[in-house]
Amino acid sequence: MDRDIIVIGGGPGGYVAAIRAAQLGAKVSVIEKDRLGGTCLNRGCIPTKALYRNAEILNILKSVDEYGINVDNFSIDVDKIHERKQTVINQLVGGIEQLLKANHIDVIKGTAILKDKNTIQLTTAEGSEKELTARNIIIATGSKPAVPPIPGADLEGIYTSEDILNFKEVPKSLVVIGGGVVGMEFAGIFNAMGTKVTVVEYMAGILSQVDSDLTKRLTVFLKRKGIDINTSCKVIKIEKAGKEFVVFAEGKKGEMQISTEAVLVSAGRTPITEGLNLEGMGISFDRKGIKVDECYETEVKGIYAIGDVNGKMMLAHAASHQGTQVAEKIMGYVRTNEDSCVDKEEEVAAAGKSVEKKDILYHNHLVPACIFIFPEIAYIGMTEEEVKVKGISYKTSKFMFGANGKALALGEPEGMVKVISTADNEVSGEGARIIGVHIMGPHASDLIHEGALAVSNNMTVEHIEKTIHAHPTLAEAFHEAVLGLNGVAIHMVPAKNK
Repeated sequence: MDRDIIVIGGGPGGYVAAIRAAQLGAKVSVIEKDRLGGTCLNRGCIPTKALYRNAEILNILKSVDEYGINVDNFSIDVDKIHERKQTVINQLVGGIEQLLKANHIDVIKGTAILKDKNTIQLTTAEGSEKELTARNIIIATGSKPAVPPIPGADLEGIYTSEDILNFKEVPKSLVVIGGGVVGMEFAGIFNAMGTKVTVVEYMAGILSQVDSDLTKRLTVFLKRKGIDINTSCKVIKIEKAGKEFVVFAEGKKGEMQISTEAVLVSAGRTPITEGLNLEGMGISFDRKGIKVDECYETEVKGIYAIGDVNGKMMLAHAASHQGTQVAEKIMGYVRTNEDSCVDKEEEVAAAGKSVEKKDILYHNHLVPACIFIFPEIAYIGMTEEEVKVKGISYKTSKFMFGANGKALALGEPEGMVKVISTADNEVSGEGARIIGVHIMGPHASDLIHEGALAVSNNMTVEHIEKTIHAHPTLAEAFHEAVLGLNGVAIHMVPAKNK
């Protein structure tokens, strides 16, 4: 064999898998047809967050007089916005290139087709073809924007989530079809830029995966900012009318016709599986992704699928984590918890390590998620709706940022921290455990990692209670919310006795 591992795709799953495998002594090649970093870095997470920062500054400027600062006027330079965005992207892509080089990983620009369990047919960027062999192959081809079967959704000029990153001018009006994470992030960005934004969502509410206590408040807040949100609303068709589009929809208010300068179709993403010869290899897949086992191995031993292409969780950090797990499994690296793919008790014992068992209740709820809207949302663990469905005895507590000194000083008092725990003595006298943390407010994407530590490590309410939190900080809101679970929050009005 030429090498230990071939990785098809250099995104956040692929390049992380390659580096971790190289750290463990593997000889690795990465095949990437475009730029390293994948969708996340080049056409997703990073450019979107660069635009989010522009929107954040614009929101501050709109109320800057509240801070005693006078700004006569300001304008938006679209070319400069894109220049800065591309600078950020290029710096990060260059960093990945250097990391792969430093870890002696061979990077090949081209496309790959699976020939057999150990062989790929490579077509280089120059058009030459050759075969490469490896003991293991990792498929990390990612995903692409999904286009729903709406008549007119493919009209020229209609944006996908990737197209809109390169907008030429700020539209006067924008209809966002889809109230999921990507759709709502762009709704917030363009609202800040002065665009009249209308969201059309088929489901009963926006951000359906988020705890309803947060989305109910968020919806009200966004409407106050001028974003028109239409839920339980189905788009029937899209037509072009001169320089505008007309979106025909049907919802609770009956039939609607929305004239708009621009349309963003944000209906999720679909795994990139075409061109790999999965059928010829006998690897099962459907529109949701490649079928894999609990360690991301396909039906063909030695061939793995990680990240968006397996459809399990379309988040960059989930892809990176899966890449690490697969690299460690291939190289026989043994961890002492259930998160390892090399977790057979006899293998752990052979390595002279003890087995750490954790409650399976938490296994599928350990990945934090962040939504970069105004205000930010972040969460980990179970929502209250999920807890109810599972029949778990639980407690909740909420602390509002409006009562937090740092949030008020920042001028960002909107939102709250909501914490969910098991009921007292639910688990063998260990005390109530934190099983869900849901944050809407300033810097939620940074604060969530305290919740991630608590949920991932099976921490009890008492663990958080006795941890001193610095003042004045936003993290105090998390501490107060946890104190509220036992009715001992200091800066919260006590609940009235029933």
